[in-house]
Amino acid sequence: MAETIFSKIIAKQIPAKIAYEDDKYVVIHDIQPQAPVHLLVIPRKQIATLNDLRPGDAELVGGMFLVASKVMTQLGHTDYRTVFNCGPGAQQSVFHIHLHVLAGRPFTWPPG
Repeated sequence: MAETIFSKIIAKQIPAKIAYEDDKYVVIHDIQPQAPVHLLVIPRKQIATLNDLRPGDAELVGGMFLVASKVMTQLGHTDYRTVFNCGPGAQQSVFHIHLHVLAGRPFTWPPG
């Protein structure tokens, strides 16, 4: 699989503002935030899109939500939005799955 900006961040080849990391995940601050708090939960295992997930990846993806909850609790946020984008038509621009976690402002539906 081709290197991505996220794989380079994980390998410490390029800098990022890291909010959390462990042996399975890295959480960074988005460089183009859409809310006062906008984090990306990135698994160290590179999977291009949600469509590329396999049954064995279920625990990894579930863990992304647990990490999001842990980090947001540490930051004092109990209300937040989580979003996965899948494919270019859904605005996925980095083909290494990542969970957007946004907080710090009211959210409406539909977004806008």
